[in-house]
Amino acid sequence: MNGPDQKPRILLVEDDPDGRRSVADALAASGCEVAAVDCGNKAVELSGRQDFDAVLSDIKLPDIDGIQVLKLIRQSDQNMPVLLMTAYGAITAAVEALKAGAYDYIVKPLDLTDLQAKVSHAVENRRLRRQVVSLKKELFARPIIAQSRGMRAVLKQVETVAPTHANVLILGESGTGKELVARALHAQGKNPEGKFIAVNCGAFAESLLESELFGHEKGAFTGATQMRPGAFERAHGGSLFLDEIGLASPHVQARLLRVLEEKEVIRVGGSKTVAFETRIIAASNRGLEELTEGRLFRHDLLYRLKVVTIRIPPLRERPDDIRPLADYFMAGFCKQNGRHIESVTPDFYAAVEKYEWPGNVRELRNAIESAVVLAGSPRLTAADISLPGAGENLPRPECPPAPVALAAMERELILNALRRHKGSRTLAARELDVSVRTIQRKIKDYNLPF
Repeated sequence: MNGPDQKPRILLVEDDPDGRRSVADALAASGCEVAAVDCGNKAVELSGRQDFDAVLSDIKLPDIDGIQVLKLIRQSDQNMPVLLMTAYGAITAAVEALKAGAYDYIVKPLDLTDLQAKVSHAVENRRLRRQVVSLKKELFARPIIAQSRGMRAVLKQVETVAPTHANVLILGESGTGKELVARALHAQGKNPEGKFIAVNCGAFAESLLESELFGHEKGAFTGATQMRPGAFERAHGGSLFLDEIGLASPHVQARLLRVLEEKEVIRVGGSKTVAFETRIIAASNRGLEELTEGRLFRHDLLYRLKVVTIRIPPLRERPDDIRPLADYFMAGFCKQNGRHIESVTPDFYAAVEKYEWPGNVRELRNAIESAVVLAGSPRLTAADISLPGAGENLPRPECPPAPVALAAMERELILNALRRHKGSRTLAARELDVSVRTIQRKIKDYNLPF
């Protein structure tokens, strides 16, 4: 990849020696470095060995034509801008070139000023695309702390699997970082500039989940005032993360199976199929094998999803990660909230390392944020970290004020329900006879580790 101060490198494909020389001179005059070849096969071979910012090719070549050059080069680099030169009046060839993915076409006899401008635009487009990829990598580059053997094994799996097209199933308790691993798979995959679309299958009623995943046509149901593409379509060319897949209903599971097998969707209320090319990453905090034995999850869908399975160990099984995670969160929340922590006492670390963290990394993150925000001095001690059971030996008022007591009871009820159902908002809401939205709001209100 060329740096910002380097000359743009252009691959020129032209079999006519005089035309090749004049175009190369015009490109060199505009500040480009040119590699010129006289046939399509040489161009494809050279593009595989060297890095270019754009390709400029004649459509008519002695071996393969410019359209084939375009397709072959973009197989290995789908973001490479390819411009094609065509004879005056060959509009059909120009249209075919654009349909095949050409960045632009230039009509012969060439206007060298026009050629220079179009190549310059293509190079700038390439540069901007690279910037987008770089920024997305930074966005997805929130580090996965991996001091423990278990998490190092997870990162090794991510590194191995990411460049492939294999579907991945991520298993782990709520709060262990399943979406973080999914984003790492996307960022290190074949198309990191593609979209990463996440859908929580436990956060929607069945009909709404169908619409979210597969899309709907205008008038498909009350309120469907316009066509809306589903997550599979929106994630075309990128990755689709299906979180809490174990909570999808049998009907949605059946539709998911067909979609994965056919690689096409039919929107709700529609009949036309829409093809997509998307990497599927699913996640569950429940054992899907156990669900299949209880006939709550389809065996055939499970096999489609778990081409590769990545298991994330709970935080209590990787104590080596607790302190570096705490330090990482501490630095982030200090910067975010304008706080300054100068030192951390040993008893603070002892407290966080002793606690079992049933809510895993998410609970640790929330606890550290609270400690940083509420700290009364630039020195964090064990007294600054609020953990369940930490204050059991402290004297308590015999009769707390009624609102406080009720709030505490409500918090405990919701917390216990979430723990019983391993973080599932849907199942906890069903048990408590409230809406999922209420559970989600209370989790935020009470800063629950889920």
